[in-house]
Amino acid sequence: MRLIIALTTVLIVFPASAALGSELDDLLDRSREASYSAEQIITCSTPDGVEDAVVRLSQVGGEIQVGAPVDDDLSVSSGYGGWTLLQGGDVVSRTAVEGTSDEAVARYTIDGGVRTEFLGRDATVYKMAGEGMIRAELVIDNEIGALLRVITYGADGEVYCERRFITFDTTPPTMRISNPAETDTLESLATDTNLPESLAGFTRLDQYSDEDGFVFGYYSDGFFSFAVFETPSIVRMEAPFRMTFDNRSYDRSFTPGQVIYSWESRAGAMALIGDLPPDMHQKVLEGLPEPRDPGIFRRLWRNLFG
Repeated sequence: MRLIIALTTVLIVFPASAALGSELDDLLDRSREASYSAEQIITCSTPDGVEDAVVRLSQVGGEIQVGAPVDDDLSVSSGYGGWTLLQGGDVVSRTAVEGTSDEAVARYTIDGGVRTEFLGRDATVYKMAGEGMIRAELVIDNEIGALLRVITYGADGEVYCERRFITFDTTPPTMRISNPAETDTLESLATDTNLPESLAGFTRLDQYSDEDGFVFGYYSDGFFSFAVFETPSIVRMEAPFRMTFDNRSYDRSFTPGQVIYSWESRAGAMALIGDLPPDMHQKVLEGLPEPRDPGIFRRLWRNLFG
């Protein structure tokens, strides 16, 4: 669960920019290299109620730290190829990954953009459309390319999530990581897996495994993204909602900016974590191994050994 939690945080920091169009790709690439600090509010209207949070962001040269303004003790630092979990300024754990897969196939179009102002700064607002509907609105700072606000929409045209800066400082912040811990490396998975190469318009960009039998696949349609996990142990959530699609039952939990599904299949325990609007959930889940009773011997093993 340590790895799942940390990767979950990384998924909500930036959208996957592949195949969005050269102009917006360039702007998002600039935003990843920008240096700034900010506070961001995340508000999502989910089928299970409203989820919101305020997070603190600090970014320098492609690495970003995410933490809570009310708690300086815990933060996650992420960048190209990995993440680092810090507590009290010390590294608790660190994982590095190296992607090798091709970019996602283009699914969305971007308009030419309209000049606007956000937090007193010159910016441009872009609308992203796909399959005949507006899926997102992005406000990008014209000076440094930082992503100041992102609104995502469901298929009904209603707002699903909004992420927006409420404070923004372009002074390069100081980010220090002390007492580096041993790096856990996920290796590219070459063996057979239950994770498909593509499903519901999403492409599997990366896939990894570790020596403990953990398998992780990362999917994107060029903007929205999710991770699928195959794990030896059951993925448990606090007070999940029991959700059923076509007689398939899952545990579901929404947090600000993301959704988590967990279930058991004949292949093992599974989880899905992503920023998908609710109308996309069922189609994605239908392409993955269906929930099944793992059998008495597997249940007994888990009860005895976790």
